[in-house]
Amino acid sequence: MVQMYTIAGRQIGSHYLAMGVLGALFGGTTLAFSGGSKKPLAQQTPPINASSSDETDFIQKFLAQADEDAKKNKQ
Repeated sequence: MVQMYTIAGRQIGSHYLAMGVLGALFGGTTLAFSGGSKKPLAQQTPPINASSSDETDFIQKFLAQADEDAKKNKQ
């Protein structure tokens, strides 16, 4: 026979309480250690706040050239 507890006016078996506690424990632990969504930082660039379109073009070309140089130096 199972020990019964009265919770909120209902009879609940001890085995259900044990399964609920263990489920909450392991579920909470899994959720806590799973972490959040990770976005790649390499593809995020800060906004370019240039005063003219020529300046924006210059900055974009400079960044593209710097990326190409970095790739060449890696190899």
